[in-house]
Amino acid sequence: MTMLTRQEIELGLAENRESPNGAARNAHAEALVGAAEASGDRALFRAALDNLVGAYLFSSESSKLLVPFARLLQEYDKDPGAFSAGDAHSLFWQFKWVTTAISDSPGIPLESATGWLDEMERRYRLAGYSERPVREAELWLADAMGDDERADRAFKRWLAAERDDMSDCRACELNSQGQYAVLRGDDARALNIWTSVLAGEKTCAEEPHRVLATSLLPLLRLGRADEARSHHLRGYRLARGNDSLLPSIGKHIEFCALTGNESRGLEILAEHAAHVGPLANVDDQLAFHGGILVLLRRLTELGHGGSPAVSYEGTPRTVSELHEVLYAGALEIARQFDARNGTTRVSERFLERIGREPLIGRLPLGVRSAALAPATPAVSAPVVEPAGSTGFAELVERARRARDLGHPGADALWAEVAVRTDAQPEPDPLVAADVADHRALAAARRGAGEASELLTAVRDGYRALGQEQRAALAELRLATLAAQSGASPAEVRRLLGVAVRAAEGLDAAEPLRTRRIALAELSAIRMESYLRSVEAAADTDRHHDHAQGHGHDELAAELVAFVTAYAQALPDLAAEAEEMLGRVSLSQGDQERAVTLLAGAAVRAVAAGRPWQAVDPLVLRAGVLMSLDRPEEAERDARSALEHAAEVTDSETQGIVRLTLADILLRRGDAAAEAAGHALEGAHWFDLAGLTADGGAQARLVLARAHVQDDRAAEAAEVLQSALPDLLEHGDGQAVFVREFLGDLLRRLNEPRQAAEQYLLAAETAKGWEDPRPQANLAQSAADTLSDAGLAVEAVAAYERALELRRLTGEAPVAEVRILRSLAWLGLRERVDDDAVTRARALMGEAAGVLETALAAEPGSVELRSELAQTWHQLAQVLDRRVSAQEQHDEEEEDGSAPTDGWLGEAEIEALRLEEIELWDRAAAIYAELGAGHLQDRFQCLNNAAWTEQERGRAEAGAARISALVDELRELPEDAVPEWMLPNAERLIKQLTA
Repeated sequence: MTMLTRQEIELGLAENRESPNGAARNAHAEALVGAAEASGDRALFRAALDNLVGAYLFSSESSKLLVPFARLLQEYDKDPGAFSAGDAHSLFWQFKWVTTAISDSPGIPLESATGWLDEMERRYRLAGYSERPVREAELWLADAMGDDERADRAFKRWLAAERDDMSDCRACELNSQGQYAVLRGDDARALNIWTSVLAGEKTCAEEPHRVLATSLLPLLRLGRADEARSHHLRGYRLARGNDSLLPSIGKHIEFCALTGNESRGLEILAEHAAHVGPLANVDDQLAFHGGILVLLRRLTELGHGGSPAVSYEGTPRTVSELHEVLYAGALEIARQFDARNGTTRVSERFLERIGREPLIGRLPLGVRSAALAPATPAVSAPVVEPAGSTGFAELVERARRARDLGHPGADALWAEVAVRTDAQPEPDPLVAADVADHRALAAARRGAGEASELLTAVRDGYRALGQEQRAALAELRLATLAAQSGASPAEVRRLLGVAVRAAEGLDAAEPLRTRRIALAELSAIRMESYLRSVEAAADTDRHHDHAQGHGHDELAAELVAFVTAYAQALPDLAAEAEEMLGRVSLSQGDQERAVTLLAGAAVRAVAAGRPWQAVDPLVLRAGVLMSLDRPEEAERDARSALEHAAEVTDSETQGIVRLTLADILLRRGDAAAEAAGHALEGAHWFDLAGLTADGGAQARLVLARAHVQDDRAAEAAEVLQSALPDLLEHGDGQAVFVREFLGDLLRRLNEPRQAAEQYLLAAETAKGWEDPRPQANLAQSAADTLSDAGLAVEAVAAYERALELRRLTGEAPVAEVRILRSLAWLGLRERVDDDAVTRARALMGEAAGVLETALAAEPGSVELRSELAQTWHQLAQVLDRRVSAQEQHDEEEEDGSAPTDGWLGEAEIEALRLEEIELWDRAAAIYAELGAGHLQDRFQCLNNAAWTEQERGRAEAGAARISALVDELRELPEDAVPEWMLPNAERLIKQLTA
């Protein structure tokens, strides 16, 4: 095997420190330790051991860090002088990790664990460090041993001890203090302790990731479900895929199981399936698998025990099978801890955790999750009531009243009647006919093939019982079903005629005769309009548009006559006709008339005692009002619709109402939190309706936008990414918008690579559009984020494509100029030599030329003049970079590490400095012309010019520039000058003249 050189090992260590945490990093770190030890270089060996300890710590193999740490400690004991101050600090810092790892390893005897704790205390005392970390380590060991008295003493001594260089960061300490409060049953105190971490005021590499996960159940127990949802979305995004945060992942899975989000929990489990097996760190395994077991138990209770879960050690497992194997393994680990600690504390806590019951029935999260496959429900024996039971009779009466009123709950009542009818010893024939009517109507609604046969049987059954008014209604339903099934216009009209005659033929004393006739008339108006459109579509020869317009006029006239005839006697049917009339007006482009008609329809429905019937016209009216820029009225209608929808059982309608209100509130700009709430509920209702990919996707888009408006970018990104596959199916326009929106979010969350990917995909979708501007914008955004990510080659390609598109339009000189300047700077990333500076100078010159051409056409443009000044300013900075690179080269040349050719002489450097000063002066002059709004830019230019003069040995010239500015600033109104500027300028003069 080839030996690695010292340089190769050092390079490997540098790369390993930047590698993602996990098994691959650990394996590489182990190999580097072996190579360093073989080299015989003790300093290199110590560095490799230190690196391995750090690699183990931030992985699921943290228990392995004891061995390399012990070896590193031996090195220190042999020769403490070989350790620099930084190396010694790192060693003592790692003592905390080791003590925790030992405490978390049941295979290490308790005597060894307490011995290491004592050794840590001794060494910290001798080194002069505070006992604070020692007492924290003692706290957790005592807690695991069940020694609560000792744990409390350690906790108090921990808080009382001073913080010093060995103390954990404040975020980690607050995490631990809050966890201890939770264990003592004080959720409120824990959340109070965590406030600064959760707010992002105290952070570190693993905080607030861990606190967000740990806070979930305390928040639920305190009834703060909205915050818990937010913490889940934020926290899981931070913890996802991080090996060292598997315990936090387990808490997110558990949270899903206890909030009715079992499908989401399964998705998170699938994303971390590689870790669903034995882990080197058994404490992490117990914590991670414990959360999974809560989910698996809930799924089994819900009837999904036979559903596929994830594999375990390469073998696919069902939910029940995985529960069995994980339970056995976790319980064995808990018992190992108890055997070592001489207590049952660990297993008791484990069993209590995995037996937790849901804390809330259903907490919508906003993110899209695949629905669970239908489970086989447990079948219970029907309750047989005595014949003549008043309970059943009352149920039938309620169902009939609801049916006659058109109440949305009628179907549920008839479904219950149907179940209980089968249990009656002597079924009532009329009840049986009503149940058959309910079943036939349900079949017709879902388009079942047997619907016509069932409706015919219902009609005949009612007639046999002398229920002619019910038979007449069945005739009308047969006609409607024929139209829905695509029967010929002639056949539909024949069946409509039968229905109308059946209604008109009812006995004059029949109370429902007028209603049946009116309903038949309204149905005929509606269907006749449809039939005329079918016939017009078939007449492809001529006058199609004219016929369609004439048809609308005729339909409107028929509806007006119907409303006039029945407004007093049957206001609910008049309301239905008026809503239809409003829709006709919309199709004719008369929005104002539609607004009036839809309002009238809603008023009539409410007056008729049918508020649920007002929901559709109010929602439609709200949308029309928004298009007319009348948002206050739109919001009132949407809120009324939501109020009237209280009894609506249709999930899609509930989703539409909430989505409408959410969209209106979002546009208002100051109601983001309320908009998010309605969008969240809307997504939930659409999911229940099986419309996740349609209305559900749009609701999630509104929810993401509301989260952004409420400054909750991480939650917005989670929601939007979950809905992305659905949203991409809604046309290229929305696909481009959504990808750009997601790119903006990811950029805001400092994920430039992922952001650039979304911009590029959006640009590809927009590639064939006639207008190149959207693609240019996206290409430029992608280039900016690729540059932020350090991907210079890819950024250059994206900028060049954006530049090409910008020049196609010729309408965006500022955007074109900014691309050119970005290309100039990218060319200097690798090396600042003559060739690179020449290219950058050319690009800056090209940018200035674009602006000068644009200014010739628009000489008064403040934006163009400001950009020209900025271009000269940046060109001066490019030249200054060249001078700085020369100075660095000269320093390296002294020790022989720099090349001796291709660099500048003193005269060339002086020329560059003079050019810098001239460019900064030129830029400052433009900023002066632009006024007080550009004082900061002007100050920066003069500051740079002054220091460059100082480098030339002409400090007095630089000071004179700043002095002139100071005199000018003192003449300006006080509120026109930034507060910091005068003091800074005066300080600069003193520095230059000292």
